[in-house]
Amino acid sequence: MHDFYTLRQLYPEFIYKAYSYKYTDSSINVKYEFEIPGLSEFAPEWCFPLPANGENLDAKLMDNLVFSLGMVELISYWKSACPPKVKVLPHGLTDEMIVWWKSLYFGGLGEFFYTNKIAVDFDSFMQISADYNPVLEPFTPLNLEGNLVPVGGGKDSAVTLKVLNSQNKSSTPYIINSRGATDETCVAAGCLETSYKVKRTIDKSLIDLNKRGFLNGHTPFSAIVAFSSLIAAVITKRKYIVLSNESSANESTVLGEDINHQFSKGEAFEKNFIEYQRKYINCGAEYFSLLRPLSEMQIAALFSAYKEYHPVFKSCNAGSKANIWCCNCPKCLFVYIILSPFLETEDLISIFGENLLEKESLLDTYKELTGALPNKPFECVGSRDEVICASRYTINKLEQKNKELPYLLKYFKDHIGFNSNNMNYYMNFWDNTNHLPSEYVKLLKNELREHTKNVSID
Repeated sequence: MHDFYTLRQLYPEFIYKAYSYKYTDSSINVKYEFEIPGLSEFAPEWCFPLPANGENLDAKLMDNLVFSLGMVELISYWKSACPPKVKVLPHGLTDEMIVWWKSLYFGGLGEFFYTNKIAVDFDSFMQISADYNPVLEPFTPLNLEGNLVPVGGGKDSAVTLKVLNSQNKSSTPYIINSRGATDETCVAAGCLETSYKVKRTIDKSLIDLNKRGFLNGHTPFSAIVAFSSLIAAVITKRKYIVLSNESSANESTVLGEDINHQFSKGEAFEKNFIEYQRKYINCGAEYFSLLRPLSEMQIAALFSAYKEYHPVFKSCNAGSKANIWCCNCPKCLFVYIILSPFLETEDLISIFGENLLEKESLLDTYKELTGALPNKPFECVGSRDEVICASRYTINKLEQKNKELPYLLKYFKDHIGFNSNNMNYYMNFWDNTNHLPSEYVKLLKNELREHTKNVSID
């Protein structure tokens, strides 16, 4: 792999050269032009479908929306050589906007810097400049209604769709680069035909650089979901962009450091994004996570009751292209564990194809998930304490039925122990640091009362 410091000397500048969008009869096609002089040019694209007889959108609003999506898209290309200077040519930025974007990049690249052993600080990792300081003109928000729900194919977005559908809330699933699990989740929810699917195309030059050993790693994808969902909401005329990020997404992945794989799923990003959108875009859409107040245990309890989603949901990144559970990664093991208090072993095997708690090869992963090793896996998984609590409850459940404990739970009982919050804590959990409108607070609490009232807790 190429050296970070050498690359910055060889390629000192990244340029956001231009953005463009073109209307066709059926879509808005967006194209960006980025360049690292002396290394490569990049031209990623997006395609946003238009409804039949759809009218052209306000030009100033679309310019702002498309430019802003480019600002978060660029970080995937910048990271290949990490040039110290970023020049933004097609749009002005205030000093406050520059600090906002630097904060997103710095926090969202925490895992990238950590895994590549790059020591940087906020001031020096990047200097952003724009050609002018824009005049911020007030924009009248659009008159929007209903929900736009980003769907990734996992249990969380399925729960959000189910909760909204149970209260007859008009919802449009939003899917980026659809795959089997996203479509099948929408089929189970009865809303595939009304789903809104966009296509994002990564420039092949970036893939080539990755193969040649240039820097690579995790970027804040959920920030791309956020900014692209604003465009989708304007096109579909949806008011609420309803995410499915839970409270434990705030927990640091690296113990004792502010490095979080789920940075752009955390509440801090959610709050900052809401403020940025209202101040600098103000399209009329409102962004929040319906599941933010909940623990993973509550989400798992709800999902366990929604049996129509059990055969179709998939959260495994390693198996996403084949639409399978790989059964060997941290995400597969975490989902298996968090569902285990609420589903029988036979049901879990029906979902995953095997008993993941019997796999000795997953012991180190299990130690990471429970905190027996200091760092959590770099995956979208729940808190260490939630995994301990789920393990503890599943052990109690199996022992009460005089069933033999599987390999990982035997290890837990012998070597890790039961020191954690109990099920009562997590089943009655409510994180007040959330951004739910009051009507959605009532809706979510009603669903909890309906589907978790019969859960046996210790």
